[in-house]
Amino acid sequence: MQTLDIYEVEAFGAGLPFRGNPAAVVPLAAFPADAALQAIAAANNLAETAFFTPAGGEGHFGLRWFTPALEVPLCGHATLASAFVIMTILQPHLPAVTFDSHAGLLAVTRAGDVLTLDFPALGRTAVATAPAVVAALGAQPAEAYRSGQFLLLVFDTAAEVAALAPDFKALAKAADFGVIATAPGDAGSGADFVSRFFAPAAGIDEDPVTGSAHCSLTPYWAERLGRKRLEARQISARGGFLTVEDRGSRVTISGRCRLYLEGRIHI
Repeated sequence: MQTLDIYEVEAFGAGLPFRGNPAAVVPLAAFPADAALQAIAAANNLAETAFFTPAGGEGHFGLRWFTPALEVPLCGHATLASAFVIMTILQPHLPAVTFDSHAGLLAVTRAGDVLTLDFPALGRTAVATAPAVVAALGAQPAEAYRSGQFLLLVFDTAAEVAALAPDFKALAKAADFGVIATAPGDAGSGADFVSRFFAPAAGIDEDPVTGSAHCSLTPYWAERLGRKRLEARQISARGGFLTVEDRGSRVTISGRCRLYLEGRIHI
């Protein structure tokens, strides 16, 4: 029998219990077979399980992310959660960590209890919204873009985004991976923009808070609003709080984490 440590961390929840996006984090000496990683992620049944290994040099790690159904190329909240585990529990003397990943080299820095991701920015191309997507969402966006692996749909008001009640089975067939719905924040809400994220094709009907989606959202809203640094809210049931900044080819995504549980996996 093999025993592995596991931590469940609530990321982008402003440090509050039962807010943000729960991620499982599993430190490893080395990556086992992919089937074992996928089986652990399926058993955890969270949006993502992150696995990291030492990668040579202090503060440098390899990192992979799995949903209950598949491995994903980039995940923000589970990267933030992994950095939190390393910098607050395992190696609290570290002010920063770097991760080798399928998305390239990713850095996370710490300032007090705020962690900041340095992620690649994603451009966008205007597209027509497929009728099947509109039918699955039950609403017509004002604008639609393809941005990396995401479909970025822009609505006129936050209320429209909040009211979306997708047919997830239909959406899984209509959209090959992730659908971002976004709109300007309401006056006085403290949010420059809001979003929700749906990925039923990847085994996640609605993701509570999606760091990687802000690789697309940040450049869009920075250009539209004429400001580089913005406050973002993901208006899922759990809710998420992010501060983002457009830095050209990169974006920074900042938030807080909270340890929810820790334990051991026996396999």
